[in-house]
Amino acid sequence: THTHTHTHTHTHMNLRTKRLWSILRFNLAPSETYNNIHYYQYDQCRTLVKVRLKWVKNRTLDHIIDTHTDLKAACLLKDAINRSSTGFLTSKSINDWQKLLGLTVPTLRFIRRYPTLFEEFPHPKYPSLPCFRLTNIANNLHSQEQSISQSHEADTVQRLCRVLMMTKNKFVPLQYLHPLKWDLGLPDDFDKALVKKYPDHFQVIKGSNGLLGLKLSQWREEFAVSELQKSNENAELGSGNSSGEYRQFKRGQTALAFPMSFPRGYGAQKKVKAWMEEFQKLPYISPYEDSRRIDPNSDLMEKRVVGVLHEFLSLTIYKKTKRNYLRSLREELNLPHKFTRIFTRYPGIFYLTLKCKTTTVALREGYRRGKLVNPHPLASLREKFYHVMRTGLIYRSKGVGLLPQLDNLVNDGEDGMEQEESEEEEFETGDECFEEETSEEEEDDSGED
Repeated sequence: THTHTHTHTHTHMNLRTKRLWSILRFNLAPSETYNNIHYYQYDQCRTLVKVRLKWVKNRTLDHIIDTHTDLKAACLLKDAINRSSTGFLTSKSINDWQKLLGLTVPTLRFIRRYPTLFEEFPHPKYPSLPCFRLTNIANNLHSQEQSISQSHEADTVQRLCRVLMMTKNKFVPLQYLHPLKWDLGLPDDFDKALVKKYPDHFQVIKGSNGLLGLKLSQWREEFAVSELQKSNENAELGSGNSSGEYRQFKRGQTALAFPMSFPRGYGAQKKVKAWMEEFQKLPYISPYEDSRRIDPNSDLMEKRVVGVLHEFLSLTIYKKTKRNYLRSLREELNLPHKFTRIFTRYPGIFYLTLKCKTTTVALREGYRRGKLVNPHPLASLREKFYHVMRTGLIYRSKGVGLLPQLDNLVNDGEDGMEQEESEEEEFETGDECFEEETSEEEEDDSGED
């Protein structure tokens, strides 16, 4: 009995020490410590209720992800042709690109679908070898894209800095960043052009693992404000509320709540409501803070993981990315091994979908009625690109003269994607892709980059 009591006391002391470490780690002032200490105690006890949720299909988001698969592949082919010293690609050179482009059909069949973008012609020396160059309208859209990239370069630099600032060593291997170029709106040659132009922001070095990577040259405190913090601050400034949640959060008196948009029927469930209320009460930890001293098995760490994933997706052009791209950054972002369960555990924040043989995760708050809430100029330009793809042969002869019409088409929103956000249907799944109990190995997406 004496030993048991001693062990219990020792365990209790360890818990208290852990809590103190957590509090010290955030450098809280005495008044802030008083306000926040019960959150840390609550957290270390790991009391968040585990609620098992069914996956609910959202047709609108599925449709967006579907169309973006082809759009991204076409944009990557455009960039490859533009990079080529000859100004064209041969059918032989693109033969093995299907997986790289994320396509479900052979690359040659795909590129031939879009003659408005890619003009086919015989090779100058080998007439039986099909080649592809950009059409006039594709070249013009590419020029517009370059212009947007240049005028929004400061935004791109900040976005890339913030990705590096979220990592443990302020370093990401280039092989993990390159697949994210399209999602993050980075220039095709970002690792050369941006590094050369902004040496006080970035440098390319060899990491401890021997891989070449992008390193943050110096910490940028002005960038270390998350999108959740910004949106709360902007909302209060707009409403003139001087005693709002964000102001209280800065004083250490409250937590910041994540915006949630539940599928029909979830919000009214008592269990879900209670769980979300408890979760929202936990302290919000900025994804730009060092998290290495937080207990990896605590509720606080779970809230921190949600915050990191929320911030990363917020930094993308379409508020979404492939799940495996995030997996490749797991160690850099200090995420737990089975962090992808968070996506199905918090369906009010994230939407997970298996489309085109790959799993994509999206931020629900980024979309309203099938449209981006705050579209980046690059997204609007890509919309024009998609219109040209979709319309096919009719535009082939019109070329550059079509550009003003494209502006009208995009502004009128005639892309058929303006559907009701509520187009959801319940889908109880036994697929391991959405089971919380699934191991990380089982969750892996075969054939996904």
